[in-house]
Amino acid sequence: MPELTHFRDGLPRMVDVSGKVATVREATAEAWVRLPPEARSALEAGTNPKGDPLTVARLAGLAGCKRTADLVTLCHPIPVSGADVRVTLEEAGVYVWAQVRTTAPTGVEMEALTAVTVAALNVYDMLKAASKAIEVTGVRLLGKSGGKSGDYVAPPSGGVAAPGTSGEG
Repeated sequence: MPELTHFRDGLPRMVDVSGKVATVREATAEAWVRLPPEARSALEAGTNPKGDPLTVARLAGLAGCKRTADLVTLCHPIPVSGADVRVTLEEAGVYVWAQVRTTAPTGVEMEALTAVTVAALNVYDMLKAASKAIEVTGVRLLGKSGGKSGDYVAPPSGGVAAPGTSGEG
């Protein structure tokens, strides 16, 4: 079992990464927003009084990834050198995908996960007048590269491929 690095003598702490080498690191995450028929209809009709939920969610995800250390208690503030958040309406609901990159002594998994979560929550917020039964689900790390722990690629979940990753562009 790996050592729990965020605890010492039973107390939480922020891990000291000052001795680690800054390397290029990247992480990708996804989330789903399941829409009941009335919320999907409001989204497809473009009649939402708050505006376009997908555009707002994309911007919120980008802002969220930059605020991760403010939201995740023991997460290091790191320089985000690039981020892409995509929010698309699919048959199964709204699909949220994010990729975040840095050159730092620690990874960006939490930034990618925060980006998709904040974006998904904004879809809910924008459409909650149409239905309170909207469900945020499937938040997970799809992959990461760089760092001491090496690369990680999540096993398939049976979901829709991320926009721009299935060969179409």
